[in-house]
Amino acid sequence: MKKRRRLKIKRLILFLLLILSIGIGWFFLKEQNFFKSKPNDSEIEEKEPEEEKPKEYSLDMIMVGDVLIHSLVYRDAKVGDTYDFNPMFDRIRDIVGEYDLAFCNQETPFGGKELGYSGYPVFNTPSEIGDALIGMGFNLVSLATNHTMDKGVIGAINSLNYWNSKEEVLTAGSYLSEEARKEVRIREKNNIKYTMLAYLATFTNKALPSNQQYLLNMYDKEKVKEDIERVRDKVDLLIVSMHWGQEYKTEPNAKQREIAEYLASLGVDIIIGHHTHSVQPIEYIDGTLVFYSLGNFISNQPNYDDLIGLMPTLRVTKTVDKDKTTMQISDLQANLIYTYYEGVRCETCYHSNYSVIPFSEITANEFPQYKTYYNKYKDVLTSLDPTIKVGAINE
Repeated sequence: MKKRRRLKIKRLILFLLLILSIGIGWFFLKEQNFFKSKPNDSEIEEKEPEEEKPKEYSLDMIMVGDVLIHSLVYRDAKVGDTYDFNPMFDRIRDIVGEYDLAFCNQETPFGGKELGYSGYPVFNTPSEIGDALIGMGFNLVSLATNHTMDKGVIGAINSLNYWNSKEEVLTAGSYLSEEARKEVRIREKNNIKYTMLAYLATFTNKALPSNQQYLLNMYDKEKVKEDIERVRDKVDLLIVSMHWGQEYKTEPNAKQREIAEYLASLGVDIIIGHHTHSVQPIEYIDGTLVFYSLGNFISNQPNYDDLIGLMPTLRVTKTVDKDKTTMQISDLQANLIYTYYEGVRCETCYHSNYSVIPFSEITANEFPQYKTYYNKYKDVLTSLDPTIKVGAINE
């Protein structure tokens, strides 16, 4: 009897201890928020999705003017049975190589050795100059000039065959067919789509055959409008190269201004002018950047004004904010360059050691009046827009 009672008491004590343990455990779990009630929908604070930040893409661009290869220039480049123009560009090679896009105007055709190399007034240039340009990094080449047809149809076709074999280069202004002329050729760099058109808006030394007008892209308002409308909505950056103006003038004429305003109205981003052999001003027209003339890149011309060229640099930025894309040109700098050579200063005298030198490192031994000419062309470049930044001079 006593044993049963003690057993019942033990069981009761154990039961009470179990209840006490459960109670203590529940208390601590509750204190630690273990049992959380599911919040009502009204208690849920909806987090707004993080706003997507605008994305930016950019590319850097450099430009030079006329690659004008007089006979004395290519004779200085002759090495045995070939030509090596590379030493002429040693002072600017590293500069050009830093840029994503590099533009030049190939003034003279590569008609081929069989047609005979020649200089002014009927040019035929060794294609090795093209190799040197591409080796430096030039990948935008304008071919619409008054000398394109100097060696006739065969010369123009030979020149095009050379350039068309260089896949890394985008050319414009001369084509092998009308279909090729109308083809939309788009390139892309750093997520920025771009293309280039090129036109001649002055005289041509040789008439074009009526059935091969595509060999030289002559400026015509309606044709230009159609060309631009064909590509404008397909690219972020539209460049138009213009061979125009009056030779040896440092200011644009009325026709240049008229064409520039028309191209700006069609939505062109950058207009690159050449042909005058002299540097001309820079300005913006309703957001379109206009270089009226870059002058000569390399030549054998005798006057200092014609040996000075422009090598501007800039940055193009594309900003994508949701479904809106904007383009901006910034960091524009107008850098002057000079073609140095040794020998008596005349068009027919023998010259040697041609070298394109930036004003930022030129010396008085190489160009005694360089400071005077720097100030002259600083005034020219800023005459239409005083905010244009001109590159440094070597002091």
